[in-house]
Amino acid sequence: MELIQRPRRLRGSDAVRRLCRETRMSPDSLIYPIFVDETLQGVRPIEALPGQNHYGLDSVYLAVEECLAAGVNHCILFGLPATKDPVGSSAWAEDGVVQQAIRAIKAKYPDFYVITDVCMCEYTDHGHCGILNGHEVDNDKTLEVLAKTALSHVQAGADMVAPSDMMDGRVAAIRAALDEHGYTGTPIMAYSAKYASAFYGPFRSAAGSAPSFGDRKGYQMDPHNGREALKECALDIEEGADIIMVKPALSYLDVIRACSEAYDVPMCAYQVSGEYAMIKATAAAGLIDEYRILCESAVSIFRAGANMLITYYAKELAEAIRKGDIG
Repeated sequence: MELIQRPRRLRGSDAVRRLCRETRMSPDSLIYPIFVDETLQGVRPIEALPGQNHYGLDSVYLAVEECLAAGVNHCILFGLPATKDPVGSSAWAEDGVVQQAIRAIKAKYPDFYVITDVCMCEYTDHGHCGILNGHEVDNDKTLEVLAKTALSHVQAGADMVAPSDMMDGRVAAIRAALDEHGYTGTPIMAYSAKYASAFYGPFRSAAGSAPSFGDRKGYQMDPHNGREALKECALDIEEGADIIMVKPALSYLDVIRACSEAYDVPMCAYQVSGEYAMIKATAAAGLIDEYRILCESAVSIFRAGANMLITYYAKELAEAIRKGDIG
């Protein structure tokens, strides 16, 4: 048999496979979520997320040290406040949990890149992502507190803010507040296409952010819709978003692909808590090879078009990249 084209030629050894890889990854493209609990001293394992921890303000530097040791130089902070109220006022307090955590991190590791999640769900006593008017979230009133929250994070030393609330117009409101106070160089990573997903369960347990009534389908996206994600990304870019995001990742690879091809801005994806927990649980049952699955799933996200990834597996992925198993 005479075959001119033999694709297997470029699969014959590890060296040639690595040479010809279409998808390249780097530890610099990984972002690790860190949960900081204002009521905690030390470190406490998160039951809903095996292998992850809550950190107190006295111990959050330990999470950073683990990241740096693994070669991960970026985090995204989530705060668990000591007190909550209907408007989530601790979210923008100068001595709020995230604000204190930023200062604690920057005091020891000033070059470690800190992104902050900007949302109200962890801070309101009702668990919704904004200010309520009856049982509905008031979009425009929420914009005011989101802008104040983002500004307070940047004033505390955050390098980037990431609004995850899905209110209409929130990127413009935050951009205006930052620019007005002289923070024109601070980037915004917008959770642009955040779906009303069932994959968030372990996070809501870890962050204490489950809504006390109803659901978030009135402001997060319908999982049936793909073209709507293009509209959301376009609006966020017009309003001043520097980075757009699709969340969750694995069930929305088609959306990552479509948005990354449509817009010439960096694309982030979030491999969310439910995706992580499923891999952990299936591995614990002895049904899969956890290491190979965590690597393969991350590669699929970057292959779809992501430039960066928020993942609870950031440290393990950085090690896999160093070993040459991916990247």
